[in-house]
Amino acid sequence: MNTAGHKSLSTRELVVGYDGNGILPPIDLTIERGSIWVVLGRNGAGKTSWMRTVLGLLPAVSGQVTKAPGTRLAYVPQRQVLDPIVPVRAADVVAMGAEHGLSFLKPFGKVLREKVTSALAEMGIDDLSNKPFRDLSEGQKQKVLLARCIAGGPDIVFLDEPMATMDIVAEREVLGLIQDLRQRRGTTVVIVAHHLQVAANLADGVLFVDKDAQTVCAGTPREVFEHSSFRHRYGDLAMGLFKDMQQ
Repeated sequence: MNTAGHKSLSTRELVVGYDGNGILPPIDLTIERGSIWVVLGRNGAGKTSWMRTVLGLLPAVSGQVTKAPGTRLAYVPQRQVLDPIVPVRAADVVAMGAEHGLSFLKPFGKVLREKVTSALAEMGIDDLSNKPFRDLSEGQKQKVLLARCIAGGPDIVFLDEPMATMDIVAEREVLGLIQDLRQRRGTTVVIVAHHLQVAANLADGVLFVDKDAQTVCAGTPREVFEHSSFRHRYGDLAMGLFKDMQQ
């Protein structure tokens, strides 16, 4: 689905932080509909603070976040956010994204059941429907969370460290599903990540944040990887990786 050229979300002079105190310089960027953006930075660099501010979960210190009219946002948190002692099935987790205020004491209605079944099938995990979420592998859990997300029909999906603690096979499967999500649905995807390979392989745009160096940089992967502040933080590894991916 070709949706390039249509603005999905933008920030202008956006300062993120806590209690009225900014932790990063102002951030300007425009994310086009149907694109994939990766937010890079080390632990504590400000990645999650930026994402939470854009989602409206954290008030901006100053500046603006603008979304296209009617834009629906969805957030896929890190997998440990779901309490492992809660005995919910994979289907129950998916249903959380399709219907707010759901009670697991009542059976699914027809419409909700169809949404859940369709989302599980799109992620290729129909067989996991009745299995306890806590018993799934890390890769399976992430697929369930992606199904939960698409069950609500979002326009923009925010993923917080979706490949954390996965083996390389599961990581590749999830990356493939993210690409499919963009291609089939035209969904805009924003991924918070540590791995430079994710940006080099997948991203149309990259936002690099570094709270310690008080630096932000947004642009294409090449523009960001060539930026002096990015190369200062990651060395020549970043540019070498990018060139390898383009061959």
